Amino acid sequence: MRKVVTFVAAAVLCFQAFGWGGVGHRVIVEIAQRNLTEKAKENISKYMDYDLKKEAVWMDVHRNDKPIAYTTSWHVYNVDEKSLYDPNPRLYKGDCVHALKVADYNLRKYEQLTDSAVVFNLRMLLHFVGDLHCPTHSYVPGPRCFWPCTLNGKEYKAFHGLYDKMPQLIHKGKKDNDIAAELDVLKKGQIKKIVKGDLHDWVHQIGSDNKVIYEWNPHNTPVLKDNTIELSTELVNKQMQYAGYRLAYLLNLYFGK
Repeated sequence: MRKVVTFVAAAVLCFQAFGWGGVGHRVIVEIAQRNLTEKAKENISKYMDYDLKKEAVWMDVHRNDKPIAYTTSWHVYNVDEKSLYDPNPRLYKGDCVHALKVADYNLRKYEQLTDSAVVFNLRMLLHFVGDLHCPTHSYVPGPRCFWPCTLNGKEYKAFHGLYDKMPQLIHKGKKDNDIAAELDVLKKGQIKKIVKGDLHDWVHQIGSDNKVIYEWNPHNTPVLKDNTIELSTELVNKQMQYAGYRLAYLLNLYFGK
């Protein structure tokens, strides 16, 4: 592995659960790893010669470090009434779509970058593809998704946080690799349809699917439906599955040459 120069955070790091939490992000990265070409694996290993799941939540853990504090808003994005990407000026510092465009621009020419720059952009890609698919990270028109709520007697500080934890609530007690194996079952033809189109096409599909969570539990609902986890299972599994295949597609595109 090449020597990588990176910064060390001055403050003690405190992990916070954001998009998909740890479980969802690691499952997505594992699905992607299971679908990498040998050439892509070889090239990526020049920069990260270990399990890529170790980098799945790096962007969350370090989001408040001064050198990359500008990425704080990059974990979410807006869609309009038609579930089309909405570059809302409120997120003037950028959003998740912007983050993936930056990573795409840089990784298409990764051999011209410094090793540290490749590593940082890989970390962005590994994380933000997951955030793109998280139900409460595609902001819909209307109130924000941060109201306190209760589900089956358990209090959550925010509806947003509930969906960050949803993968582990659905797959309680299961290991990341086992969940990924359960979801990585589609054939090549099916995967080809999932990765078809561009980033904005993906956003439209994701936004269209994710808005159903506000039909089950409208904004500011204090006590959520008892079967919210059951209702969310198909959607959450689909979005993790799609995110994994799309992440693999991008990694193979950049590093599979």
